[in-house]
Amino acid sequence: METIDKIKKQISENPILIYMKGSPKFPSCGFSARAVEALINCKVPFGYVDILANPDIRSELPKYAQWPTFPQLWVEGELVGGCDIILEMFQKGELQTLLKEVAEKHPA
Repeated sequence: METIDKIKKQISENPILIYMKGSPKFPSCGFSARAVEALINCKVPFGYVDILANPDIRSELPKYAQWPTFPQLWVEGELVGGCDIILEMFQKGELQTLLKEVAEKHPA
C-alpha cells in the first residue's frame, strides 16, 4: 500500500486521530505531550500514529496535509491543526465541544 493511501485510510477509519511523536502514554516531544494531554482531558476515544515508528508517514504527511509540523490533529477527515491550535481551542472550550460531538456520532 502506498504511504498516501495508508494515511488516507488511517484518517478515514479514525474520526479523531493525532499524528504525534511517541504515544499518548509516552510522548517523545513537548509539543506532542501538550497536544495529547488536551485530547486526553476531553475524555473521548481517539486514535494515534507514532510518526517516529513510521518514517514513511513522517515524510509524506506534511506534503499531503500541507502542514509542515507535528503533532497534527485530524477530526472527521479534516486537519484541525498542530499543538498551538489544539491548546488554544482547548482553552476556549471549543476542542471539548467538537470532540464530544464527533465521539457521539461515532460510538466506539
